[in-house]
Amino acid sequence: MRRLTLALLSGAYLCVALIFALLMWRNGGGWAAGLSMLAAGFALCYTFHGLIMHSLENVALRRELENIREAQRILIDQMERMDARVVEVVETVTDDAARRSEELTGEVHMLEDLVQRMGQRLEERMVQAPPTARHAPQHRQSAALLETIREALAENRVDLYLQPVVGLPQRRTVFYESFSRLRDETGRVMMPAEYLAVAEPEGLVTSIDNLLLFRCVQIVRRLAKTDKKIGIFCNISTSSLADESFFPQFLDLLAANRDLAGALIFELGQAAFDARGAVEARNMGKLADLGFRFSLDKVVDLDLDFQDLARSDVKFLKIGAQFLLGQLMDTDEGLVLKSMPDLAAQDFATLTRRYGVEIIAEKVEEERQIVDILELDIAYGQGHLFGEPRPIKDAILAETDPPAEFLRTNMRRRAGGRH
Repeated sequence: MRRLTLALLSGAYLCVALIFALLMWRNGGGWAAGLSMLAAGFALCYTFHGLIMHSLENVALRRELENIREAQRILIDQMERMDARVVEVVETVTDDAARRSEELTGEVHMLEDLVQRMGQRLEERMVQAPPTARHAPQHRQSAALLETIREALAENRVDLYLQPVVGLPQRRTVFYESFSRLRDETGRVMMPAEYLAVAEPEGLVTSIDNLLLFRCVQIVRRLAKTDKKIGIFCNISTSSLADESFFPQFLDLLAANRDLAGALIFELGQAAFDARGAVEARNMGKLADLGFRFSLDKVVDLDLDFQDLARSDVKFLKIGAQFLLGQLMDTDEGLVLKSMPDLAAQDFATLTRRYGVEIIAEKVEEERQIVDILELDIAYGQGHLFGEPRPIKDAILAETDPPAEFLRTNMRRRAGGRH
């Protein structure tokens, strides 16, 4: 393209020079003057061409330099933004690490305090006991129990089992009930009935309940990150609610994790709920103020105070399927409940919903029970028919655990090696 342009311009310059030469010749200048004018005109045109091209090149060069400067400014701005973002990310990671470290330290200290108080309580009982009783099988068994619990906690051998609670009739899992279990050094799972029978005479039940409840919340916090739509029932005892040293720490833990309110439902038995005192009721209210809900299980009396349930933020009633179906009575007016003969059986669930309470038929073992449960308009079911309690994956458990060595070291340091 440049060669063609140069050829055309050269032709134009030659034409201009010829015109000047012809004009000179016609005006009597002769051939010599015409040729001289031709050469001079051609040279003059090329001189002007050179000046014009040089000027255009300078303009193009300046434009290119300006583009380079603009690109450099853009690059510098991007680098500054990237540096700022890197600094922000580093600060965020550092803050998160510091916050997590503080949370972990606080939780470990809380765990240590619980274990230490267990040890102190058992030591006090051992000291107060007569010398002959200190060597009795019961005390030796209690001491062995404490050591097993201490080691299970130090080695993170606290497992969480989950049993599905399904929506009916689709049978899609919408909740889980959690069961805490301890494992001894051989890996054998210790059922609550096994260690509670020994712990109760020694006054350790409250401490064990507190430990397992605390551990359950740690694990639920991890599970809530994977599926925030799934609610988990976690057992809480009135002893834990009334424990003046444990509950304030536990409340602080939940206040710092209010996001768990939609995923964690505290559950206690009907008898325990009916027998709760002012302290327990007040502490339940504090949990409700944080957004946490409650559930009653072990229901054996359907003559309920629904207004009291609503005031206490009880949102679920777990009623055994066999017990519930055994309460049905056929009358001339149709099926009614023995404890509420003036109410049609199928309207019982509607009545509870008016107070914000859903019924869960638990311990469902047979398919034939499902038909009767659905006729009662019950929306949820739980039992071996839908799934047995199963331990959650070790990988998820591991992510909720403090480093075992860190926990062991701190527990031994703070507990002073009490046995």
